[in-house]
Amino acid sequence: MLWILLAVVALIVLSTFLLFRVHDLSHYDGGDWAVREVAPNPAHDEVMERIKDMGRASRGLKGKARLIALRNHLDSLGEGVEVKSEIRHSEHPRGEWVIAPGADTRRRVLYIHGGAWAAGSPRSHRAITDRFSQLANAAVFALDYRLMPEHRFMDGIRDCRQAYTWLLNHGPAGEEKAEFMVVAGDSAGGSHTLSLLAWIRDNGVRQADAAIALSPSTDLTLTAPSNRENIRTDPLLGPVFGGLSKIPLPVLWWGTLAAFRISPTNPVASPLRGNLNDLPPTLIHASSTEMLLDNATRYAAKARAEGSPVQLHTWQNMVHVWHIFSPLLPEAEQAFEDIGEFLSQVEKQHA
Repeated sequence: MLWILLAVVALIVLSTFLLFRVHDLSHYDGGDWAVREVAPNPAHDEVMERIKDMGRASRGLKGKARLIALRNHLDSLGEGVEVKSEIRHSEHPRGEWVIAPGADTRRRVLYIHGGAWAAGSPRSHRAITDRFSQLANAAVFALDYRLMPEHRFMDGIRDCRQAYTWLLNHGPAGEEKAEFMVVAGDSAGGSHTLSLLAWIRDNGVRQADAAIALSPSTDLTLTAPSNRENIRTDPLLGPVFGGLSKIPLPVLWWGTLAAFRISPTNPVASPLRGNLNDLPPTLIHASSTEMLLDNATRYAAKARAEGSPVQLHTWQNMVHVWHIFSPLLPEAEQAFEDIGEFLSQVEKQHA
């Protein structure tokens, strides 16, 4: 009986090694990344209360009820935002146009929202898409891609690819070629953004002129140090995902494979683990205290090493995707100003 048990264990270990083949990327850690200092501000306390409200909204609930409560609360973040842009709903593809007054609709931004691939919507992220339309002088299409668990992870990926190719030739008023194209996203949407860039490159589609990823997930293997070291300093992701640190990584990999139906080492789900050469100018934002910090730093370091023009700008002690708390947080406004400067640099280089 013991020999049978040992054989089963050996088979599982061998299968894990052969299936996942998680390469060590620790040599991309470190780097001289400048961190923008943040002065204490009463707005930070209000943001913390809003994050606590999110936890209270789902307290005591389980399963589908908990997920629905989280989705509703996340959507509520966008309800109190004063939006200056016109909002136009779209069914094919599903999402909404966000168009600032006077925006040039030949200039377009595909925005892919975050929410751990299971929550979030165009409505929840209007604070971000409204600002993007203003600073990019562009029509923003906020994609309402299919979410897990009702749909497969790859369904959302396909929605992003189809939306991008559609936007190249369609604007808010109908068929019209895009003159300037940007892909942007946050957190899980940041992962979709970076994955999409590689797919565009590999399939001969017209590449985006620029890309922006806010606190992106880049590696589902969870091997980056900040996934564990920053649990206590990440008030948003720490309480939700911190418990995963107690689970052995091979178990998490099998769990990810079962839930996502794709290996956590697949570059479609973990853009960090793919080929990062020949990508467009990309700006990444991250917080020094969030769990996904090393997802950002490792991606930026690897992309630079492979010849792609990637910039990483880090803020001190900010919550995960603090941009969504604009205009409440001064640092969110600073971040949007930084995005505007980045896009201006990109256009000057192409002029």
